Amino acid sequence: MNDVITPKDVKSVEQTVQWALAEGKTLEIVGSGSKQAIGRPTQTDVTLGLHALAGVTLYEPDELVLSARAGTPLAEIEALLAANAQQLAFEPMDCGPILGGAAGRGTIGGTLASNFSGPRRLKAGAARDHLLGFQAVSGRGEAFKSGGRVVKNVTGYDLSKLMVGSWGTLAVLTDVTLKTLPRPETEETVLLRGLDPGRAVAAMAAAMASPGDVSGAAHLPAKVTALMPGAELAGAGAAVTALRLEGFAASLPQRKSMLEVRLRSFGEVSTIGAVASRQLWQAVRDVIPFAANGNEVEPPLWRISIAPSCGAELARSIADEAGGQMMFDWAGGLVWLRLEPSADAGAALVRRLVAPLGGHATLVRSPTSVRAAVDVFPTQDAALFALTKRVKESFDPKGVLNPGRMWAGV
Repeated sequence: MNDVITPKDVKSVEQTVQWALAEGKTLEIVGSGSKQAIGRPTQTDVTLGLHALAGVTLYEPDELVLSARAGTPLAEIEALLAANAQQLAFEPMDCGPILGGAAGRGTIGGTLASNFSGPRRLKAGAARDHLLGFQAVSGRGEAFKSGGRVVKNVTGYDLSKLMVGSWGTLAVLTDVTLKTLPRPETEETVLLRGLDPGRAVAAMAAAMASPGDVSGAAHLPAKVTALMPGAELAGAGAAVTALRLEGFAASLPQRKSMLEVRLRSFGEVSTIGAVASRQLWQAVRDVIPFAANGNEVEPPLWRISIAPSCGAELARSIADEAGGQMMFDWAGGLVWLRLEPSADAGAALVRRLVAPLGGHATLVRSPTSVRAAVDVFPTQDAALFALTKRVKESFDPKGVLNPGRMWAGV
């Protein structure tokens, strides 16, 4: 087990990276460790734990802006925002359930490092779209910052887009500033039952093109629906296609009516209220039907991003060759796939079927031995891999930070 260094301020983070450079050591960067099982297993000398680098440093509700240390628990931030009727609109995912860990342990730094976003991404954008600025320490041992505290700022390169989703391989985030948005007054979810993936994708496309302002569109096949919490879904006995409407209570009836007219050709439409709707979308966000069950070997879980129009085609191909279970988010643009355990977690099959459709797949859950042997993150061609290496070398030339976490040799 690695020794753990837990800095309490930015200067200590800087000094730790400088020490690692001087001593020829490598660092594993973690917040609370809630996503530690995602990615290639790293072989590092020391763990740099950021959980003590915590606390909200600025919150101006009227300006819709919040700043916090990277190790601040996401739950703490969400509670503060909820008390002011605000939210992080990208609906950050809690990875605890699918990885067999406790729920609610994620940090804001880890949330941004992974760029995992929830169902509202199709309307509000991804996590990287909500980061206004940050401070960090590069693998050179140098503190730097980018962006600011307003949406429109011109301070050089937009490094926020680069840092979010880099899994701690380029720099150690120490402080982040995010835009916040008002929380919807209420919500309802419109349901269609019994659709196959092809019809469901068509229905979701029709809903997204409607004036109803849909903020979530997901399809749950019958076997997946049975694993959802809540009597409205678990007892349905059929596939469910769910479409969320959020906003002012006075606006929902008219928007729902317009949506029902648009969806009439797809079958009978029903509606669930605010409480059941929130429960449903939290379960979709956290992929609760595919949560870990405490088995010695959990089924591999893939996260596949694809053009929504190709989601049904992918589902047919995988069903024909491997079976497995799928659920669809982002109107079909995000496919969660659970397969039976195998030597490569289905990597060869998934890559072969996803690549021709222009999508990319990430292996989110699998044993350490499998993650060491296959590409966990989307496979890169030679040109893109060369660019990835150049970017890594620019920020971390000695390979001090999370070496090999995303790709071998990077």
